[in-house]
Amino acid sequence: MTVLVTGGAGYIGSHMVWALLDAGEDVVVLDRLSTGFRWAIAPEARFYLGDVGDSAVLERIFSDNRIDAIIHFAGSIIVPQSIADPLSYYKNNTANTRTVMEAAVAAGVPHFVFSSTAAVYGTPDGEGLVKETDRLSPESPYGLSKLMSEMMLQDAAAAHALSYVALRYFNVAGADVNGRAGQSTPEATHLIKIACQAALGRRQGVNVYGTDYPTPDGTGIRDYIHVNDLVAAHLQALAYLRAGGKPLVANCGYGQGYSVLEVLETVMKVRGRKFKVNVAPRRPGDAVRVVADATIARQKLDWVPRFDSLDLIVQTALDWEEHIQRKNSYDIEGINKLLESAQF
Repeated sequence: MTVLVTGGAGYIGSHMVWALLDAGEDVVVLDRLSTGFRWAIAPEARFYLGDVGDSAVLERIFSDNRIDAIIHFAGSIIVPQSIADPLSYYKNNTANTRTVMEAAVAAGVPHFVFSSTAAVYGTPDGEGLVKETDRLSPESPYGLSKLMSEMMLQDAAAAHALSYVALRYFNVAGADVNGRAGQSTPEATHLIKIACQAALGRRQGVNVYGTDYPTPDGTGIRDYIHVNDLVAAHLQALAYLRAGGKPLVANCGYGQGYSVLEVLETVMKVRGRKFKVNVAPRRPGDAVRVVADATIARQKLDWVPRFDSLDLIVQTALDWEEHIQRKNSYDIEGINKLLESAQF
């Protein structure tokens, strides 16, 4: 049987493809390459260029391959962008997810692992760890678009032979510990990505959006999870579903929060280089403190994190950022050599 990974050319998706192949799975990738990269997909995976909202492409994939599971990453993820352009998020995250589910039901695909988000909680009540049973109150179209998809999955599973696990990610960071994949989008908005770029001299500095939050240093607190541990949770979710597991929603985080300033200090320490930190106003949709209670993932999915270290997360992110710099440098040199030798 084969696993379909939507968005498999993106940051998390490309790591997922490697993890599946390492586990001996047969993998098909569907990606429109709007933010992902063709070169980021492991060569052993079969690739289809297309949009997850295109029913014809999905039908062809299900006709060509014996798909028994879908791991659905494809979507848009930037909170401020979702506030400025909500309809695109409801299309790409919600409507397109419905199209994937409809195609899965029509093709008889029994297992569905969904990429959800801690943004479904909004700003949690109190300062405790966030549980799956806590109040759901998204504060952005991004969070709401994901919550609506979860609701559709719940209804589809009740009506059809489709079981699912929805994994609510907290802040995903770092890069493959084996150096095969990482966050490669230059304009990515992830804090650790931006900080690494600044530490390597690729940015003038880093903006801190709000220093007046009710936290010890006035900046927002988040739970950062290494991308390798996150994709491992997906592998466990797949095994859980194949073993007959019932629909499940589970948080993916470490239960340890770090403030924005703590993250920046860690990047400077690991790199051994300081960079400029600029204070900017708060952004709409940003919560004060969001830290995971991942008990369900640990107990129900037998998920055991292996890379629970902010220093390690930062080091792998820095290593990948240096790799990307070298890769881009080689690409530019190659283009220049071709131009020099070309006949016009």
